Amino acid sequence: MIRNLSRSLSTLLLALMPLLPTSGPTFAADGRHRAVQPDPVVFVHGWNSDGSTWRTMADRFRADGWPTGHLDQWTYDATRSNATTAEQLAEEIERVLDATGAAKVDVVTHSMGALSSRHYLKNLGGTSRVDAWVSLAGPNHGTDVARLCGGDPCVEMRPGSDFLNMLNAGDETPGPLRYATWRSPCDMVISPRDSVALSGADNSTTACLGHSELHTDQAVYEEVKKHIR
Repeated sequence: MIRNLSRSLSTLLLALMPLLPTSGPTFAADGRHRAVQPDPVVFVHGWNSDGSTWRTMADRFRADGWPTGHLDQWTYDATRSNATTAEQLAEEIERVLDATGAAKVDVVTHSMGALSSRHYLKNLGGTSRVDAWVSLAGPNHGTDVARLCGGDPCVEMRPGSDFLNMLNAGDETPGPLRYATWRSPCDMVISPRDSVALSGADNSTTACLGHSELHTDQAVYEEVKKHIR
């Protein structure tokens, strides 16, 4: 009887093994807890905007399993230089990493948000903190429309600006992270439209969408979700 009971317990344990955790928490090289997937997402809006512009996309990520605490709709002062914003972004990403226990974040940007985040990656050590980066309608090589507005960020977005020349010198996609861009053939804000694409990135063209529709379009969301996963 004891032998039969022992055999039954062994059979039960074998059946339960796939349901048991295989290991305890793991750690990054800097001692941080590695996040349970998916990584936190830090959203970086564009000029004359704020974090609320990401509501539709953030809601879709949430519906697809991203915890609310892993969706950071960051707001910053878009009237300041992109270099200044990059320094603030570095602080924000460290805050998100500390709050979530994650090893890295994914960064999803719209329009001018691509520029400050790229400065962070290239010049402020951000490549060790970011797993995947997304540019939706980013003026990565400038836009002539920026000649119609003033202030440091507008000057920096103009084709041939000192800021853009520095940002695009050498490797446009530094580090081990995964880069992707999306541009629309109907975007009237980014001119020329091929400004968005980056050497070394996965560059895509959307359907006919307006500049502010790229971060609300369902099809673009599905592609972005696939990229950051």
